[in-house]
Amino acid sequence: MTSVRPDRPRSAEPDGDGAVEIVEYTDPACPWAWGSEPAFRLLRAVTAGRARWRRVFGILFDEDDDPAPDPAAETAWYGRYIADIARHTRAPHAHRLRWVAATSRPASLAAKAAERQGATAAERVLRRLRETTFVLGTPADTAERVLDALAGLDGVDTVRLGAEMDDPEVVAAVRRDHAEARDPIPEAHAFHVPGPHGTGVKETDDGVRYALPTLVFSGPGGRVAAPGWRSVPEYLAALRTVAPRQLWEAAPIGPEEALAAYRSLTGPDLSLLTGGTTPPPAAVRVDTAGGPLWLHPDEAATHPALIPAAASKSRWS
Repeated sequence: MTSVRPDRPRSAEPDGDGAVEIVEYTDPACPWAWGSEPAFRLLRAVTAGRARWRRVFGILFDEDDDPAPDPAAETAWYGRYIADIARHTRAPHAHRLRWVAATSRPASLAAKAAERQGATAAERVLRRLRETTFVLGTPADTAERVLDALAGLDGVDTVRLGAEMDDPEVVAAVRRDHAEARDPIPEAHAFHVPGPHGTGVKETDDGVRYALPTLVFSGPGGRVAAPGWRSVPEYLAALRTVAPRQLWEAAPIGPEEALAAYRSLTGPDLSLLTGGTTPPPAAVRVDTAGGPLWLHPDEAATHPALIPAAASKSRWS
């Protein structure tokens, strides 16, 4: 697999006046999106400075969804479902899922509000919120749980974020995301391939939405939809289709640089970003049912998987 150095794209002949855009349809609670993060990190590094990347939150679980008649049974089933997906993606997953997210809207609002603080803050907030489900097994599905999970997160003004989660502009932006995710382009409707994620759209109670995650690539060479969990070569092929005159590659980075840049690394992250499997000596290990998560010491200092249980009681309620 190609490995990359973040924010250091190799020079290439430009594609004329055509700009490259990547739109990511996702959700903080989506297990396929969690498993796709290593590939998306690679793609962000490969395209840094040469493509606009826009994130759209599809709201996988919403506040008006009907409650499960047997929450315990639903949680047990969904925990098995996450584990089955992890066998495809090799992503970590929690030893036990405590509950199924009642809604992913609060986490989406927080992730959208974090974008106001810049790309680094946005990435760290979304990553931490994903980890509440897939590392801890305690989804951040209320505003209180969201802010509890983000407490002390380095590089993020969580007081500002908490205030801006309810900002009318942020609420409206997430509402627009919800609507956009339910208006898939023809290329997504037409997408059909073998495998566990073989269709580009999913039926909903009132129509369809993009399969999550989906990347839509646009450029001077056209438009390509890459729905569901796809391989890195498939994503790179999409890039070469929409921008054929670009050199979509970059140099590998060492594990120390990867840990400093991303703060939280899975086994697939290490493999794709560094070309190896050995974490740096300073990394703090968190064991999950799907393999270890490796944290930067600054990340570990406030991570809910490692802080004392008494300090995280609201997270487990």
